[in-house]
Amino acid sequence: MINKDMTIGEIIRLKPEAAEVLMNFGFGCVGCPASQMETLEQGAQVHGVDVEVLVEALNK
Repeated sequence: MINKDMTIGEIIRLKPEAAEVLMNFGFGCVGCPASQMETLEQGAQVHGVDVEVLVEALNK
């Protein structure tokens, strides 16, 4: 199960199809170096996305 404390890179490794969901939420650079260190919550803040809505979408 994906949660807000996981890094974006970790999420992509566990669930490759999550990249499309992230891009739909405005995360244009899911493969960039920052994604390996940035948590989903940090990324959501940067992109102005509600992290709870994003986590729900990623876990569908």
